[in-house]
Amino acid sequence: MERLFDFLAQRDEKAARRARSAIAKSIKFLRDFPFSCRKASPDHPLLRELVISFGANGYVALFEIEDKQTVTVLAVRHQREEDFF
Repeated sequence: MERLFDFLAQRDEKAARRARSAIAKSIKFLRDFPFSCRKASPDHPLLRELVISFGANGYVALFEIEDKQTVTVLAVRHQREEDFF
């Protein structure tokens, strides 16, 4: 998150704060609806991606559903970055 914030803040600090807020708000969605997100891998049905809208592109959060009460966010990247794998 720091890397994403710092990268955007160099160009537009207000946009960086808005992006951080959008990411945090979207991740809260996972508390109730983690299975509504797309599968990141056909081999790992509990490894999923949350697409986070922001501007023209947005971000993607890679997360794993651990159990009924636990979701672990593994990484967050900008949609224009290389894949996690």
